[in-house]
Formats: sequence, structure tokens, C-alpha cells
Amino acid sequence: MDWNSPDQPPDGSEQAAPGDGEPHQHRGGEPHGKGERKIGSLEVLAGLLVLLVVFRGPLSDLVSGPALQTWTTVFVSVLVQAAPFLAFGVALSAVIAVYVPRSFWAKALPSHPALAVPTASLAGVVLPGCECGSVPIAGSLIRRGVTPAAALAFLLAAPAINPIVLTATVVAFPGRPEMAVARGVASLVVAVLIGWLWLRLGKTEWIRLPHRPELDDLSRARAFWAACRHDVLHAGGFLVVGAAAAATINVVVPEAWLSSLASSEVLSIIALAVLAVLLSICSEADAFVAASLSQFSLTSRLVFLVVGPMVDLKLISMQTGVFGRRFASRFAPATFVVAVLVASLVGVVVL
Repeated sequence: MDWNSPDQPPDGSEQAAPGDGEPHQHRGGEPHGKGERKIGSLEVLAGLLVLLVVFRGPLSDLVSGPALQTWTTVFVSVLVQAAPFLAFGVALSAVIAVYVPRSFWAKALPSHPALAVPTASLAGVVLPGCECGSVPIAGSLIRRGVTPAAALAFLLAAPAINPIVLTATVVAFPGRPEMAVARGVASLVVAVLIGWLWLRLGKTEWIRLPHRPELDDLSRARAFWAACRHDVLHAGGFLVVGAAAAATINVVVPEAWLSSLASSEVLSIIALAVLAVLLSICSEADAFVAASLSQFSLTSRLVFLVVGPMVDLKLISMQTGVFGRRFASRFAPATFVVAVLVASLVGVVVL
């Protein structure tokens, strides 16, 4: 069986067993413990509010520290940057799931998977968004029958080669339009190579899309909102985890370490590649951060711009939530290595 066949999307999600999630029934048909009052989300929220009021003094002293203020600022900024694009991606994913027939993708993409990969990568040019929105879209594409290699190539290309990101790169590096050209070329090459690598080495059991409630029996409006709620639950929760991890790294890593690494070209490339993963900056804002790292070479900053939209903490967390841990543990390291090598080579040639 060819797992890359568009007719057989690798939705490895397990179906719930009959009766899972339902209250156990007595012989009389009444749910067990019907008369008991369970603690719900409203009670938990009320309890937290009471605790905040009681301990407002110690808590205000706690958050007044500079390190925690930095953590809070970074955490909120990552969420604020990502939230609009996550919402856009979730909405577009729901549109694909509900309104776009499976036959459309068979006509829109080449039938041969190897040709579908570069076509899907180039489709990222027309989608102005960031990596947070591309994850649920890629999951929905796989569900609708798109070969996983093409969907994953789109996932990598869309946040890096769309017009908004490239325009921001031109603005951030005035007088150096070659930075935007190098970024677009390197990112597109990485997306295509990873797509082809998945065709060669990827396995269907590595992708475990979470079970999505059946939408065919619902009206289109209800199915749309059901798909949105499902994707927000799985992608949004992991976005918060990734934002918290990125904020922690920002506080823990001393800035002096970066300055000491800038003197060596090889070490500076590795340092900025790792920094791109840890900072988890939105692809539409990372060019301005890269421009501010003036102590580093243009090639190392190009690596920062190519790696960031493809591999960062929040993206790894979201991929884990949408595709599963087995997928993320293989896909992220492979993408990181290919992105560093390709960006370094393009930087040497173009910059």
C-alpha cells in the first residue's frame, strides 16, 4: 500500500471505543452519581479569583522582579503575535475541511507526489501568515487527501516566503535586498528538500492526527465551528506551552554568551540557529530582531531567518499537538539540520 496516495490520508487517529466518554449506566438507565454536585470550571475560576484577592500583596511583590517582568513580557508578546495568525489558520483549516471537496486537491496538485511537493511549496507565496497558522492548515490538507509530503512542504514554505515576510525583511535590512532574496530562495529549497525527504523516508504511522468529530452529518455552519473549536483546542493549547518555554529561555540565557560567539563564523551560525528555535519569534517580526544582531555576520543572520519559521519551541509544541510526538521528534531535527546547511550555503553564495 502506498501511504502517500491522495486517496488514503494517514489519519492515524484512534477511534474512541463505544461508550467512551459517556456516563456509565445502571440497569435503570440513570447515570451513576446523578445527585452528586461536581466541581466545574466556574467553581475553579471562582476559587482562583478568591486566592488572587487574598494573596494579592505577595503576588504583586513577586511579579515586580525584573526577570519575571521580562518573562511576562515575552510570553504575552509571543501569544499576541501568534494569536491572529493562529485564528486565521484555524478558520482556513475549517474552510478546507468543510467547504472544499476532496476532488479539488486531486485537480489542483500534480498526481505525482514528487511534483506535488514543489507546487505546494510555491503555494505558500499566496498565503500571508505565520507558522502558527500553517500547522492546522497542513493537518486539514492531509485529512482532505493531500499527500503528507506536499502538506508538510507547504507548512514549511508558507511562513517564510509569503510577500509580507519578504517585504518585512527588505525593510529590516535597508540597502540589502539580497537578504530577502536569499531568505526566499533558502526557505523554498528547504521546504522542497524536506518534502522529498519525507517521500523517501517518512512513514504513515509517524503521523497521528487527533480524532476529529465527524462533520459530514452536521450542517456546514455547525461543522465549520466544530472544526474551529477542535483545532483551537489542539493547536492553541500547545501554543501557550511553547510561548512559556520561549519566555523562560529569554530569561535564562545570558546576552553576554551571544557576544562571545559572534567572533567565530561557525559558532555564530550554530548559535543563531539555536537562538531562533528558543526565541520563537513570529516570522513576520523576526527580520527586525535579526537586523538588531549586528555583531553577527549576514550569513549567520540568514540562518536565523530560515530556521525560525520552520523550527521553534512553539512550532514544535503545536506540531506535537496536531501530528503527534513521534512525528515532531523526527520532523523537527531533520528540518533544523537541512535548514542550517541550506541557509549557510545560500548565504555564502548570495551574501
